[in-house]
Amino acid sequence: MKKLINDPQNVVAESVEGFVAAHADLVIASDNPEVLFVSRAGGAVQGKVGLVSGGGSGHEPLHAGFVGVGMLDAAVPGPVFTSPTPDPILAATKAADGGAGVLHIVKNYTGDVLNFETAAELADAEGINVRAVVTDDDVAVQDSLYTAGRRGVAGTVLVEKIAGAAAERGDDLDAVAEIATRVNAGARSMGVALTACTVPHAGKPSFDLGEDEIEIGIGIHGEPGRRRIPLAGADEITDLLLDPIVEDLAVTSGDQVLLFVNGMGGTPSSELYIVYRHARAQLEAKGVTVARSLVGNYITSLEMQGASITVLRLDDELTALYDAPVHTPALRWGV
Repeated sequence: MKKLINDPQNVVAESVEGFVAAHADLVIASDNPEVLFVSRAGGAVQGKVGLVSGGGSGHEPLHAGFVGVGMLDAAVPGPVFTSPTPDPILAATKAADGGAGVLHIVKNYTGDVLNFETAAELADAEGINVRAVVTDDDVAVQDSLYTAGRRGVAGTVLVEKIAGAAAERGDDLDAVAEIATRVNAGARSMGVALTACTVPHAGKPSFDLGEDEIEIGIGIHGEPGRRRIPLAGADEITDLLLDPIVEDLAVTSGDQVLLFVNGMGGTPSSELYIVYRHARAQLEAKGVTVARSLVGNYITSLEMQGASITVLRLDDELTALYDAPVHTPALRWGV
C-alpha cells in the first residue's frame, strides 16, 4: 500500500485538520475531536433552515467540501467507509440550527440511516425540529451488503446543492424537505469500477478485479455491482451505465435534464469528458435536452478508477435552484 498518510488511524482527523486550515474563510471544525464535524465559518444563519449531511470518509469532497453558502451548514465525517456515530451528528445539528429547523440529508446505508435517526431523536428532545431525506438514486442493485433498498450515491450532491439553494432563499423546513425529496425522486445514477480502492486501515484492495475486468454497477464502498465483464471501450461502458438510468427514470423526448459525470477518485478528467461526450450524444439522440452539466470528482471512492453517471430530470424551479449562487470549497459559482 502506497499512500500519503502517517498513521492509518489518524487519516480522517489529519485530513480534516488540513482541509479546515486550507479553507478557513469558509469552514471550521468542532473543538472536540471526539465529536468531529465541519460547519460554516460564520456559524448558523439565524432564521434559515440548516442542512446537515455526513457519512463515512473516503468520498471527498462529499460531504465537507460542500459546506458553505448555498449548500450545507454542517457535515459529519465518519471513519473511512464507516458511518459517524449519533454524537457528532447531534453536535453538527445543533451547530446548524438557526431556529428554523434542520434537514438531514442521508445516503441510504444502514449505519447512516440508523445513526442519523438516533441523532434526530436526541435533537428533538432538545427542541430542534429535524426532518430527514434519504437519498437512494443508484439503479444498479436493489439491495446490497450495506443497504435495504437502493444505495445513495452521486445524486446526493445534487440534492445538497438544490435543497441548499431552497434553504438559502428562505424556504421553510417542510418546503426544503419537499425540494430535496423531488430531486432524489428525479435522479438516477450508476457507476463502474476499473480498479479497486484500498482502505487505509485494511492495507489491501477492497476487492479483486483482473487487469482485463471491470465491475458494472459498483457501489461507492466497493460493493459488488450488477456484473463483471471484460474491459470495453468508453462508449460501450457508457451505454451500460446510461441505458438502465434512462429506462428506470423513463426519460422521454422533450425532457430537460442535468447530466452529471462523476469520477471515483482515480480517473482523469479527460476520460470523464469522453464518457460525458457519448452520454450527452445518446440523450440528445432520444430528443432529451441536456440543460445543465456537471463533470468532475465530487463523490469518490478513495483512489478507485472509474466513473458514475447521474441524470436528473429538471423543471424550471429545480433549474433555477441549481443555478443559484453557491460558495463552498468544492463547488462555487455566482458569488
